[in-house]
Amino acid sequence: MPRKTANDDPLAPLTLAVGQEDLLLDRAVQQVVAAARAADADTDVRDLTSDQLQPGTLAELTSPSLFAERKVVVVRNAQDLSADSVKDVKAYLGSPVEEITLVLLHAGGAKGKGLLDAARKAGAREVACPKMTKPADRLAFVRSEFRALGRTATPEASQTLVDAIGSDLRELASAVTQLAADVEGNIDEAVVGRYYTGRAEASSFTVADRAVEGRTAEALEALRWSLSTGVAPVLITSALAQGVRAIGKLSSARGGRPADLARELGMPPWKIDRVRQQMRGWTPDGVATALRAVALADAGVKGGGDDPEYALEKAVVAIATAARARQGR
Repeated sequence: MPRKTANDDPLAPLTLAVGQEDLLLDRAVQQVVAAARAADADTDVRDLTSDQLQPGTLAELTSPSLFAERKVVVVRNAQDLSADSVKDVKAYLGSPVEEITLVLLHAGGAKGKGLLDAARKAGAREVACPKMTKPADRLAFVRSEFRALGRTATPEASQTLVDAIGSDLRELASAVTQLAADVEGNIDEAVVGRYYTGRAEASSFTVADRAVEGRTAEALEALRWSLSTGVAPVLITSALAQGVRAIGKLSSARGGRPADLARELGMPPWKIDRVRQQMRGWTPDGVATALRAVALADAGVKGGGDDPEYALEKAVVAIATAARARQGR
């Protein structure tokens, strides 16, 4: 969710939304507009790009009205404003008009920093809208979306959704909304898998999970489904490698609580619990065998073999067999 400054009144004379995450910038605007229309249903909203705010335009939009109407003026990409338009905005900041809320959307950074500094000095209500480049940030975003809708989802479900959708926040938000609307009760990993099984990342990790659990038939079925829906073979070998390496890491780690192991191994605690369940049939020799199978499959799908699908099938069978070594099944 966007971070806000202490002044959290969306009807403050000036809101400054800083960052490059389009969804969060749009939400910052929507929050101001919603608050303004709650106060006055007839609020006039003017949403302008930087090139539409010419010298004199702001003065025209904020000139006193006979009817004292409430107005929201949005200026996007404020860092790209011309020097003359920046002067107009700075002049307005010194004497804002009552009943008018100005919303400046600024990418941050060095370009247009003078306007950014002036807005902050003027006491702007600031909303941070940074790009979410880290998986952990996107995971936190998904969890906050579920909370905002009054719903609960397991950590595994949230992680599976991030793995399935990727880095597009709009798609993540849309997926959370869909799940919240369609699913009653707690939202778990199985539900997310049913909704997004066709996604490349989700289906790749499903193949890997079933393989390292020793469930050969289910792993092969998931593999065929993934390939039939256009998943790149290299994504599947990557998921298989991650699954086997996680087994190897945890099996050689010192015992301890999931939180301690998570810090040591660089995995989230929920994944520690999952891998612990998956590693029950594994032996050190089994891990070595599975890693060799992954390496052969990786070479096969990258041009070292004539049939990438067959190379993947062989790897899946080898990994699933290795996973059952300790049980002797």
